[in-house]
Order: sequence, then structure tokens, then C-alpha cells
Amino acid sequence: MNILMALSQLEITGAEVYATTIADELIKRGNKVYIVSDTLTTPTKAEYIKLEFNKRSLLKRIEHIKFLYKLIKEKNIQIVHAHSRASSWSCQVACKLAGIPLITTTHGRQPVHFSRKIIKAFGDYSIAVCENIKKHMVNDIGFSENKISVILNPVNYKKLDLEKKVNDKKVISIVGRLSGPKGDVAYDILEILSQDELLSKYKVRLIGGKELPERFVKLKEKDIEFIGYVPNIQEKIFESDIVIGAGRVAFEALLNKTSLIAVGETEYMGFINKENLDKSLASNFGDIGSMKYPKIKKDILLDDIKKALELSENEKEELKNIIFKETNLKNIVDKIEKKYFELYVNKKKYEIPVIMYHRVINKSENEGIYGTYIYEDIFRKHLQYLKDKNYTVITFKDLDKIGWRNRFEKGKKYIILTFDDGYKDNYDLAFPILKEFDFKATIFLMGRSTYNEWDVKAGGEIEFPLMSVEMIKEMQDYGIEFGAHTFNHPKLNTLSNEEIEYQIVDVKKPLEEKIGKEIITFAYPYGILNDYAKKMTKKAGYTFALATDSGSVCLSDDLYQIRRIAIFPNTNLFSFKRKVTGNYNFIKIKREERLGTKVWIDINQKLEL
Repeated sequence: MNILMALSQLEITGAEVYATTIADELIKRGNKVYIVSDTLTTPTKAEYIKLEFNKRSLLKRIEHIKFLYKLIKEKNIQIVHAHSRASSWSCQVACKLAGIPLITTTHGRQPVHFSRKIIKAFGDYSIAVCENIKKHMVNDIGFSENKISVILNPVNYKKLDLEKKVNDKKVISIVGRLSGPKGDVAYDILEILSQDELLSKYKVRLIGGKELPERFVKLKEKDIEFIGYVPNIQEKIFESDIVIGAGRVAFEALLNKTSLIAVGETEYMGFINKENLDKSLASNFGDIGSMKYPKIKKDILLDDIKKALELSENEKEELKNIIFKETNLKNIVDKIEKKYFELYVNKKKYEIPVIMYHRVINKSENEGIYGTYIYEDIFRKHLQYLKDKNYTVITFKDLDKIGWRNRFEKGKKYIILTFDDGYKDNYDLAFPILKEFDFKATIFLMGRSTYNEWDVKAGGEIEFPLMSVEMIKEMQDYGIEFGAHTFNHPKLNTLSNEEIEYQIVDVKKPLEEKIGKEIITFAYPYGILNDYAKKMTKKAGYTFALATDSGSVCLSDDLYQIRRIAIFPNTNLFSFKRKVTGNYNFIKIKREERLGTKVWIDINQKLEL
């Protein structure tokens, strides 16, 4: 996916660290990321493009919109992620013109005024970095609650190969900017700690800020160290005995097992332990609250310093483990990336069609009773249409190579054709037609069955043979992918957990040995699955698992419950055209919801009568 991050800032902020952290992880996963901002200080693998969002005149904003629209088109940007209101305002207009989604991360409280309520500029979806921001967005701004979720600041934590030093003077590090509200907080703390009796016990230092404001000069003349901006703040935090800060700084401190006194722009949270951690997380460690500015009391601060220095190593380890789980970079980017694709698919109303066939026949006596067939001549018409419309037919192994993140490549119309059960007619009739059009497919095989015994045993069905190993290998040599479909086609929700594991996990190795190739795709018989079945597909090592009518319309929402579009005997060419457009599942689900609502109303009306 091609992603554009947008920031507005004149100096390094927590939003910049946030954006570059997730950008680098997204790039690592195969995405392309660009960043537009007034400035950019933090090193990143993303391509930086300068754009002065902080120049906010109407004329400048029009220029920003034009610039962004052009950039979106040139780089084939598929989603924009804005991290400030100045940038999100222009991005919202540009995204609307380009027809792509905008997602925002809201890092702090927003000014509440009439124009903000009218023009919210928070995009199609917003991420709040703490619970208090979400409440503020919903209650004060009027943003829809179903369009916002809480995802904490991600931290790319790496254990340092260093040992904690025992310092003669305990090191207290205040971390944050020297400007704005954070500068006020830092100044008030330093005024307290600059007293001679305290400086004799503690080494006090301030980390952050570009230039030293005039009011801080007198404090520098004392034995207080002003370090300024450092590229790797983790080491400075690690060598501290106490860190005073909020937001990302607080997370970094706890992850490095450094005692924390949380003070943000709106609230003094104080010494952090397990008892007040949840409350502190809700306010982003004091940055987001109801107060405008916390007045810091000397006696409370000194008492918190005493408590912080007494915190045991076991308690520090417990806090670290909690925060690591909450801020794990991989888990957080998983959530964000999933939301990107969900927003894009829903905005475009498009997803790669995954088509499901079973049997291909040319005689009426082979129809059977379950309607799992299509006539040879109709199948040829389907493929002719795909050829005429320049579809690129791929397998799931192809998708894995392309990368599911790149499935919306510009100029490509991907489609996946699948066949369940591995019938002999797939070789006799479907395979020659596939070769005729130079197309491939993914076929799901039984591990033990040699014919459709599950249907025969159910009663009344004709026996239809499955493919031989020789047939499978010939098709495989051509480029057909083969996946697993259990040993003998049971309804998985009727089995014990042990039986489910046997059918999903244990079938993989013998099938691989049989066909001589790795199997990465699994199809649930009848499209039936449960949570344990899905868990077993992951345990077995499959990359993809396919359902039928269940699962999200967005393929990447859950790679282990991919929705398919079924082809039936009555699927004529007109119907087929509808099913391969990429928006069929959106229409189908909406229709089912509408009909389901109607049925429910009818039932209730009858009950009332």
C-alpha cells in the first residue's frame, strides 16, 4: 500500500516520533510511505517531502490542497494518515477530491468552537492515543463514536546492552519541549528542584528543546544540565533513576525500568505504580485531562521522588511487562494497517474477487443433486470475459509473492479462481480451458477421499471421482496451485477439538508429500468454521484460509477467513459479470441485511397478531 503521513510542526514533537515509528514498521512490511511536514528531525526510511502546513492563510491552504492532490496522483497514494489539525484540514479536501480515505491520529485535546464542530476534519476514521481523547472527541467535538478507537502510542522498544549504574547523586531527568505548556511544566519543576539542598542530593537535567528560552537561563547557571534534543533518548532514560514526563516519554521510562513521575499538560499524575497505571494511561500520563495546567506542589513532588526511588525491581519489571504488552509496535501497527485496508476497501467498494467453483461438466447425467457444477461451455464464456476485460488471474501462491499489501497495484485487475474438492473433471474439462486462456487456479484437495463420499453418504448423490496424483502433478507443473481441504470433508463445527486439529493440521504434511510441493492455503469444508478451526490453520502454518459466505469483505481483515463468491449452475454470463466486478460482496451483504431486517419485522408482526 502507498501511504502518505502528514504532520504540521516547527520542531520535533511526539506526533513526529509516532509517525516515523509506524512508518518504518509499515515500510518493513512492504508498504511505501511518504511524509509531508514543515520539518522532520527524526531519522526515518520514509521519503520526506517538505510542505509548510503552519502557513495557514486561505491562499496557502489552497496551495496545500493542490500540492497534496498532485502528490496523491503522482505517487498513487491509497490512504492519507494525518497527525495534526493543520495538516488534516488540507488533507481532508485533497482526499475527497482524489476519492481516497483519510485517517487521523488525535494526539491531544482540540479547541472547541463552532467551526470545529461544523468542519471536523478528522477524516473517515480517527485514532485516539488515550481514552480521554476519545471521550473529548465524542462529547465535545461531536465526532461519531463508531468512527474512533483508542490505540496507544507505539514504542519500538529494544533492550539496551547496558547495565544500570548506581549513581552517587540520583539522576532526575525531565524530558520534553521547552516551549508551550510542556515548557511551563518543565520550568515549574526546575524551580522546585533548583534549590541548593536538593541539588546536593540529585543530579537534575532537562532533555529536549532546540533553543534555551530566556527564563531558563538563570536555572542553567545552577548545577542543572540542559542536554537539548538527542536522537537516541532511550539511553538517557535508561541511565536515569527517575524520569519526569508524559506521553511517549512515560512509556519509554517504564519500558526501561526507570521510575516515573508523570506530569502532563493538564494533570499531575505523580509517582506511577500499578494502582494508578490505568488512570494514567487514560490521560496519556497527564497530557489529556480537564485541567488547563497542573500547579505542581513542592511537598507532593518531593514525596513522589522519595516513593519513586524506593520502587522495587520486581515492581519495575511488572510495570515494564504491562506497558510492553500495551505498546508493542507490531501489535499496534497490525491494528493501524488493518484499519488502512478496511478504509480503502470500503471507500473504493472494491476487493479482489475470489471465485469458488466445484465441478465442470458436459453431460446432464453428471449434474448430481447438490448443484455444485457448471457446464463446460459456460465456464469457457466466464474465462473469455476475464480475458476480454484484461483480468490478471492469480493463485494464492501468486498473491503471497506479490504481497497482499500490494494487491491494489495500479493498472492491475486481479482475480482468484478456486475449485473445491479436486474432482477428476477439473483435470478433464476445466484444465484444458484454463490452458486455452493461459489462466491458473487454486484447487483444494482431500487428504484421504478418492470420491465425493461425504455427499454420497449424506444420501442420494452420484459418485464422482477425484483426481489422481499423476493428474495433480501435471496441473501443478503448469502452474495450478493445490491447497488442503481436510482428509474427508467433515463439518468442522460438529467435531471435537482433537478431531479438528487432525483434519486441519495433520492433513498438511501427507498432502505435501503426495504432491511434492508446500501447501500454503486451506479451505474449510462447506465454509464452516469456528474459532478453534481458525486457530488450527494458523498452527498448521497455512498463509491463507478460505471460507464461503462468512468473513469480511476486506480480504486482509482476516487472512484465515477469506470470503468467496460461489458459482452455481444458474450463474449465466450476466450474473458472472456482476460477481467479478469487485463490489459484489458489498451489494450481497447489504441485500442480506435488508432482507434479514424485513424477515425480523415480519416475524415480530406475526407474533404481535
